[in-house]
Amino acid sequence: MSIEIKSPTFPESVADGTIANWVKKEGEPVKQDEVIAEIETDKVVLEVVAPFDGVISRVLKPAGEIVLSAELIAEFKEENHDKKLTEKDTLVDSEAKKVESVQPSEVKTKANGPAVKKLLKEHNLDEASIDGSGKDGRITKADVVNHLDESLEGKTEGMIAKEIHSPSPVPTPVFSADRSEERVPMSRLRSTIANRLLSVKQETAMLTTFNEVDLKPIKDLRSKYGEDFFAEHGVKLGFMGFFVLAAVQALKKFPVVNASIDGSDIVYHGYQDVGVAVSTERGLVVPVIRDADSLRIPDVEKSILDYSEKAKNGKLSIAEMQGGTFTISNGGVFGSLLSTPILNAPQTAILGMHTIQDRPVAIDGEVVIRPMMYLALSYDHRLLDGKEAVTFLITIKDQLESPEKLLLNL
Repeated sequence: MSIEIKSPTFPESVADGTIANWVKKEGEPVKQDEVIAEIETDKVVLEVVAPFDGVISRVLKPAGEIVLSAELIAEFKEENHDKKLTEKDTLVDSEAKKVESVQPSEVKTKANGPAVKKLLKEHNLDEASIDGSGKDGRITKADVVNHLDESLEGKTEGMIAKEIHSPSPVPTPVFSADRSEERVPMSRLRSTIANRLLSVKQETAMLTTFNEVDLKPIKDLRSKYGEDFFAEHGVKLGFMGFFVLAAVQALKKFPVVNASIDGSDIVYHGYQDVGVAVSTERGLVVPVIRDADSLRIPDVEKSILDYSEKAKNGKLSIAEMQGGTFTISNGGVFGSLLSTPILNAPQTAILGMHTIQDRPVAIDGEVVIRPMMYLALSYDHRLLDGKEAVTFLITIKDQLESPEKLLLNL
């Protein structure tokens, strides 16, 4: 008895999904809870697991097909119900093979001489294609020679005609052998990202303002307390925890940056849910740190580490990536010196972090070398004026350059 394998039940915000990959093939044995297929939605990749030990008896939805929520995609057979050929099936199959026989074509049986047989063998000729002029239709040596002459003459005439009527070949440019191209369909996630980014560019009045921050105070804290922090909390003291809390403090002072546009209304959010962009092999995902205003730096670092592991293994849930009132993207991990981050709609602003470089800066009339980072704030000019955007970014800069303010909620 077959068991139905259905796609997972999608959330209301997900209309359908695409069969990204069948990890297990038809007839391949699988263990209970082993992943047999992956379904890619607009936001996340969902796994389909085997309900019991057994085999996939039939795949109903091949890779690349679109499926709906809880739709039948395959049939499964438990291990103790595996389909096997009975003796009767084997016997019938054997008899069927015996019945399948090749009917020999009618070939003239001629008692040809040894010389003729030798010629036929040397030139790989079929004696049925040659008309014999000897007694009882036997093929003579002359018949074989004449047949060869006629074949050669026909080929020669064809070659001459081809040379006369065919135009001279046009020389083709010589390229290196390694010029292959490959066309592959865009993944569901990549297609969604592309459409959303294009939509943001077309539907918002996006501008970007820049500043730079001196990270020496934070680097000094990490050098002084990094080991104690790890021993106490089991996670490294990174930069992102400081940036998240600095953004939270700035969002509290500028609630319009934490707001969003819904039609002709402005929605002010009374909480700070900060999304942190994470790059994966499938594309960029943005898990959300909920109620970031109630968290401490160790809590933020643990949340980011947990989300990074889930994103790497494709385990992020849709709920973990929904919502968010503000986003932070760190292109510095890839070496980006300066960039213009694109808004994560329907949010009003996004903060872009970049690589840290030792640069000469003037402090108190002296030129000193400091670890500097460029900051970029992209914002929707429909809701946020330039003055507010610039002041918001300077507030983040001040928080980072005086990290004690984060501890005092200043």
